[in-house]
Parts: sequence; structure tokens; C-alpha cells
Amino acid sequence: MIEERDRLNATLTEMSNEMIRLQSLLKKKKICPAGWMMFNSSCYFLSTSSDSWNKAREDCRNRGGDLVVINDDDEQNFLSTIINKETWIGLNDIETEGSWKWVDDTPLNQLLTKHWEQPQPDNGGGDPQWGEEDCAHIQTDKFWNDRKCSDSMQWICEKDPV
Repeated sequence: MIEERDRLNATLTEMSNEMIRLQSLLKKKKICPAGWMMFNSSCYFLSTSSDSWNKAREDCRNRGGDLVVINDDDEQNFLSTIINKETWIGLNDIETEGSWKWVDDTPLNQLLTKHWEQPQPDNGGGDPQWGEEDCAHIQTDKFWNDRKCSDSMQWICEKDPV
């Protein structure tokens, strides 16, 4: 019960902070730059080219954002409607195998693990042909998979409106 209370308090605090942030944005009437899409007070940019996870992240940072951090099912559903091929997201276990975290250093929320394609993540399943799989992407079936960070695919960036 104590753990559940603490989890609920953390969620309440997170939601209160988001409400304050949204109210602030509403007052400022911020918008997304050309070529970016607005959803739930964030801006999203879907690349038209393909590259490695690290190059994708570098491109997002050069655009003033970072690879997308998926916070909830609504955001996952939105992203699933705009992608039509394998797409890098800002989730990796580069530092510690099996410890997945987002590019903003937040750990993967257990409620979102349902978005992994089963039996992913599997780090290549021990098959040498796949190598070390430390970076996550959304597949065309809308589920997540882990892949080698050097693989080439499109990506999606996220940033705050301006």
C-alpha cells in the first residue's frame, strides 16, 4: 500500500507539473516551427532521410530538440499514425544492458513496456548476425524493437513549441 501511495503521489506531482506547463504555454500561445507537428504541447519532426541512432540524435539536437521521449499511450498512438516505416525513438540501453532509459535520462515507465514486440527487447537473441542491440525503434506494426544503433532508419525528434 505504501508503494502504491508513493507511486500515486509521484503521478499526481507529475500531472500537476504538466498542468502548470500547459497553462503557461496556453498563455504564451506557442507554436511549432514549419515542418514540425504539434501534439499535446510538444512539437514533432519526422525525418525524410535515414541514418544511425547517434546521427539521428545529433540531427534532432541540431534542430533544438532530441529524439522523442514517449510518455504515455496517447503519445505512442499519435506517433503510430505519422510513421510508415521503421523509426528511431529516444530509448536505449547503451550504458547498462537491459536497463532501458530515454534520452532525457528517465527510465522506461513500466506501463509502456507493453509496446515492445514480444519477445523484445532481446539484444539480438544471442545471434551474432544481429550484434549488440542497444537502441529502440518503432516498427511498421507500431510495436517497439531493439536494434543495432548503427543500423540506418528514419527518426522522430521532439521539442517544446516556440
